[in-house]
Amino acid sequence: MPAKELSPIEVYKTLPGTNCKECGENNCMAFAAKLVNREATLQECTPLLEPKNQSSYEKLWDLLKPSVRAVEVGTGERKVTLGGEYVVYRHEFTYFNPTAIAIDVGDEMPDEEFEARVKTASDFKYDYIGMTLTLDLLAIRSTSNDPEKFETAVRKAAALTEMPFILCATNPAVMEQGLSAVGDRRPLIYAATKDNWKEMADLALMYGCPLVASVPFDLDALRSVARTLWEYGVEDIVLDSGTMIEDGASATLDNFTILRLNAIDEEDEYLGFPLLGAPIAAWAEEAEDPVISEWNETVIASALICRFADALVIHSVSGWSLLPLVILRQNIYTDPRKPVSVEAGVFPYGEPDEMSPVLLTTNFALTYYTVASDIESAKLTCYLVVVDTEGISVESAVAGRKLTADNVSEAMESFKVGDLVKHRHLVIPGRAARLSGEIQETSGWTVSVGPLDSSGIASYLDEKWKPNPEE
Repeated sequence: MPAKELSPIEVYKTLPGTNCKECGENNCMAFAAKLVNREATLQECTPLLEPKNQSSYEKLWDLLKPSVRAVEVGTGERKVTLGGEYVVYRHEFTYFNPTAIAIDVGDEMPDEEFEARVKTASDFKYDYIGMTLTLDLLAIRSTSNDPEKFETAVRKAAALTEMPFILCATNPAVMEQGLSAVGDRRPLIYAATKDNWKEMADLALMYGCPLVASVPFDLDALRSVARTLWEYGVEDIVLDSGTMIEDGASATLDNFTILRLNAIDEEDEYLGFPLLGAPIAAWAEEAEDPVISEWNETVIASALICRFADALVIHSVSGWSLLPLVILRQNIYTDPRKPVSVEAGVFPYGEPDEMSPVLLTTNFALTYYTVASDIESAKLTCYLVVVDTEGISVESAVAGRKLTADNVSEAMESFKVGDLVKHRHLVIPGRAARLSGEIQETSGWTVSVGPLDSSGIASYLDEKWKPNPEE
């Protein structure tokens, strides 16, 4: 049942109804609401785990389980969850597990290149409006089809990084050699095909690893292989329906869309698995200029992030290629029900003193980090008061009464801004100009209206800042 059709009442009626508070909520109804919003798990209800409530647990699991099965790759802090989604479209509910991005290495790469690529994948970090964006997986490919070379490459990668692995080989003998080195790290096995599915399934079961079912551009055959693997005992399955670039891009995207629609809207249990895309296919044919291959790869990777891919294998490591992907992914996988916000408070910049300017903004993350960046770039010395507007930007917060004279005054008092400076002069954003009189009357501070855009703060302070308006 899609999440949007589930009500807390339906869940509440199936809970034990003890109101024991062991889940951290005041009553079972509050816990039911959190379950429906996927903010809690069934395991947090202690009475539900008792044997006498087994049937209730199973009924709730059927109600609450995701339409797309969640598959874990790796172990420990860096493990990655693929899938686990409930809806087709983000606005219906939210997406939970961001598309995992894997960088590839090959077992015939020179040591220097191999090590450099592993380091790039493992160390990649980008700070984006208060969030650290990273890469997730390392895909180790057997290009040699040599079991010993593959094992050597896998062991070398294991010594260099704690990232989870995708082991890529269609030869079961090669795959077995690689698994012998890192099977305990729960790598994703790529791939089971129509020809080798039994041998690969045996390896997946032996090592307790998830397995990719791969049948390019034949969805009926892909479903058949997935069903066969499931009935054979492999439960953690990932689907690869094939990836083509340029002329085949539309077919690639169509297949991903069909698979996700069938999994969620049609509730086809044999297609309800995470989807893996391989934009690395852009490198299959050498272009005259490698930048063209990088461009094509980035375009199809971006499209697949938007079209339901739960994991991607890419070859490009250029910043201009990776940054758009991780930022796009982050924007799509934020919860549309909850604006991205920062903690409210008062923050010093530079080494402010008792006569330094006091500026105001909201706690919408994009607004805050834009303002903070402009302040830091201009090397300004000031205090920045961040008001809790429930993560809404200045203009919207004013219009929606989330930024008011009352909550500005409460913030100034709560954060003890008056203890930080001797003057009583506050600069508010230009987009909050209509609140200036109310804030001045309510707070007792003299209010000046600053620029519409934070890029103008530096020139505004140079020209107009007067701690004492009577000067």
